[in-house]
Amino acid sequence: MKMFARLKEDMDAILARDPAARSRLEVFLCYPGFHAIATHRASHWLWGKGFRLTARFFSHLAKVFTGVEIHPGATIGRRVFIDHATGVVIGETAEVGDDVTLYQGVTLGGTSLHKGKRHPTLGDGVIVGSGAQILGPHTVGEGARIGANAVVLDEVPPGVTVVGIPARMVMRKPKGIEEDFCAYGVPTEHLPDPVVRTMDALRGQISALMDRVETLEKEREASPGAVPGAAPGRGQRLPHVVSGSGDAATGAEEREPRTGVEDASVPGSDAASPVGERDEDERRAASGGQA
Repeated sequence: MKMFARLKEDMDAILARDPAARSRLEVFLCYPGFHAIATHRASHWLWGKGFRLTARFFSHLAKVFTGVEIHPGATIGRRVFIDHATGVVIGETAEVGDDVTLYQGVTLGGTSLHKGKRHPTLGDGVIVGSGAQILGPHTVGEGARIGANAVVLDEVPPGVTVVGIPARMVMRKPKGIEEDFCAYGVPTEHLPDPVVRTMDALRGQISALMDRVETLEKEREASPGAVPGAAPGRGQRLPHVVSGSGDAATGAEEREPRTGVEDASVPGSDAASPVGERDEDERRAASGGQA
């Protein structure tokens, strides 16, 4: 009789959380999540009595017909609802509290090979969204919500919402306020995104820095030492100076005088050099003074 009372509670929980359910008869005939929970209660009783192989066989049949694999050693609380019930896996040492809601694709898995506690523990009222993975012997606090496709690799405090890979807390349940049932573990409105919040903070800092740079540029333009005609925001450029003396300041190079030998070596420069004049006098003397 106690088992039938538990099954009645499970059907009432489904009617309360699923608006598509219309009657207990519909839940009894058409909800694979209810079938998986009902079969698990029988297989768990057999597991506790020592009929391990029979219990595993019943859980295997439930997996074939419902798509939900619950190890008969797992502890399932009261009024647990597995919505859509496809691809849900609950390990041997997992513990699920009362009024817990699991959606499709949820895994309560282990990450170690020892025989002790290696699967998670879910407190009362926990909601786990579709595709979420809770791996390892971690505790998910009472009233916590796990967002869809989140991967939980650490403890989750009570009353918080976690999302992402790995899962991070994005919001905390207000104290003293009783919230309505939250489908898939996350609210559909006003859900803060930690990545978006970080980007908004960076954008605010960049805007503040740009305003500060603009203010400094205006102060530089208004200062007495500013170079006339300098472009805003650019550094003051010094005039170009060429090394040297004399007319070097104007950019001209100071040339050194060339020697006569150097001039004589240049074609067409004999008449203009002292050596060229001496050779011309010798030629005139040899010709009797005739040019």
